[in-house]
Amino acid sequence: MTRTSEEIHGTGGLLRRDGLPAWLTPVDHAARTVAPEQLSSFLPPADGGGRQSAVLILFGDGAHGPELLLMERAGSLRSHAGQPSFPGGSLDPEDGPPARGGLLRAALREAREETGLDPSGVQLFGVLPRLYIPVSGFVVTPVLGWWRAPSPVGVVDPAETARVFTVPVADLTDPANRAMAVHPMGHEGPAFLVSSALVWGFTAGVIDRILHYAGWERPWDRSRKVTLDRRS
Repeated sequence: MTRTSEEIHGTGGLLRRDGLPAWLTPVDHAARTVAPEQLSSFLPPADGGGRQSAVLILFGDGAHGPELLLMERAGSLRSHAGQPSFPGGSLDPEDGPPARGGLLRAALREAREETGLDPSGVQLFGVLPRLYIPVSGFVVTPVLGWWRAPSPVGVVDPAETARVFTVPVADLTDPANRAMAVHPMGHEGPAFLVSSALVWGFTAGVIDRILHYAGWERPWDRSRKVTLDRRS
């Protein structure tokens, strides 16, 4: 059943679906129909606990077709050091309450602070169900955006971000770039070897599910393993 974003997240009228490129149609449809348990087994605590946060999943038209904006966290950070991720972070009071679009504003604000992105060039068109990251206690709302008017991006604060880069969707769907990441603690999850980076964890899991439910996924070898560093 199709869900409205307002019913689940509270978007404050900040979403627009008009004028999206045709290739984003399956992503838009997936965002409105996918159930939380179809994205992850880690869902927000039933008691409402957890730290509210948001990430921006930004699609653009690049030199090699549709692409995603990613960043690599600084190696000196105490949490998720050196790990590729979507721009994003915690909800701040200035963003407003979640029920009135606060999490969408948080995603844009964090993307600007981390990558220098100009939010005025971004059209937010959807949100995915909230997910949970047990190791950090974050309740994350993935916010989908269309980079209607691309702006220059790069590292704003080296203490927070090591680099900012885009990845063609064609590279993400290429079976040669896919593997299962094996954590030292024993659990496994999808990974992508793209743009001189190993994308794994929460970010890779969300990308994997978007590719699947948008119908973009190509058969790939799940027996291919990549062992993560013990510091991961």
